[in-house]
Amino acid sequence: MNSKERLLKALNFEEPDRPPIYASFTLQAAEKMYRHFAMEPSKPLDSPMSSLRISFQDLLMKLGVDCICVASCAPDNAPTRKRADGLNINEWGIGTRSHGLYDEFELFPLAHAETKEDIEKYTFPDPYAPGRFRFAEETIRKFGNEYGIIGDLECSLFETSWYLVGLEKFLMDLLLETPYVEPLLDKVMHIHTAIGKRLIELGVDMIWCGDDFGTQSGLMIGLDIFDKYFAPRIKYMFEEFRKVRPDIKIAWHTCGSVLPLIPRFIDLGLDVLNPIQPMASGMEPEWLKDTYGKKLAFFGGICVQKLLPTGTVKEIKDEVKRRISILGKGGGYIIAPAHNIQDDTPVENVLAFFEAARQ
Repeated sequence: MNSKERLLKALNFEEPDRPPIYASFTLQAAEKMYRHFAMEPSKPLDSPMSSLRISFQDLLMKLGVDCICVASCAPDNAPTRKRADGLNINEWGIGTRSHGLYDEFELFPLAHAETKEDIEKYTFPDPYAPGRFRFAEETIRKFGNEYGIIGDLECSLFETSWYLVGLEKFLMDLLLETPYVEPLLDKVMHIHTAIGKRLIELGVDMIWCGDDFGTQSGLMIGLDIFDKYFAPRIKYMFEEFRKVRPDIKIAWHTCGSVLPLIPRFIDLGLDVLNPIQPMASGMEPEWLKDTYGKKLAFFGGICVQKLLPTGTVKEIKDEVKRRISILGKGGGYIIAPAHNIQDDTPVENVLAFFEAARQ
């Protein structure tokens, strides 16, 4: 059984020889693993919303992943550029600065937005710009017969919108029903829907959407806000994706404790829930599998907050086996760290995860 067959079996609730493996790294963690293997490091790809998900594929294949990601990259005419003051400006006009493990947001180009006209006047990315899908096309052509291919479309609605506006302002404006909010969400929705449809046309096995709606203890927004602003747009996106390919599998990434949203996502047509954050309140694998395991596949589940950085090799291997025995029973599980593997994770712990997952 090759990696692609393994992923497809799991997604169709058939039990493969073992669950398919996925992982991603922060830049610093990847560099550490490249040194361990004495490999020439590759640089992160210029993909404003998906860079770490699609980078370091040579390293990930060396470690033994079954699934690799493709995504929309910055097009030829709008690469991310660095200003003289060190601020990185991507094609959306969003400005970030490196502060270590991640870049932090500093420039919100629509921080002034109040009206529909403010959105109409702004120049948004062209989803069909030349060069945007070159990496995806090349990767699918090269690896699509052997590996499971995931089309990454995270930051689908909520996150891209607040990256443009600023989190505090956007949360307040959702509550205040400020006139620009729905036109902005619609614009972001249509751009990402077009990108997702193109990735499906190119041949991805699963489209991986997402927005972080959860915190460690509960939801970041009320269910009324989700139902008003996000549910109808998520439904639209899912329906458009299935017009391209009715059997496309759709995953959604949302960190944190998101228990109240799970039934809603099932009703919207979701197939796969990610990342099953282990230390978030209520996200116990036994309950999730017993309650939703006939309707949802699960993707993730290995703790990057405590287990991978501070656990022993034995603890990591035992927990990987435990998660597989619960979430992988009867299929429906992609085993993966619950987020990018961080720089505080020792090399031996990374190797322990992959060794246990392969076994």
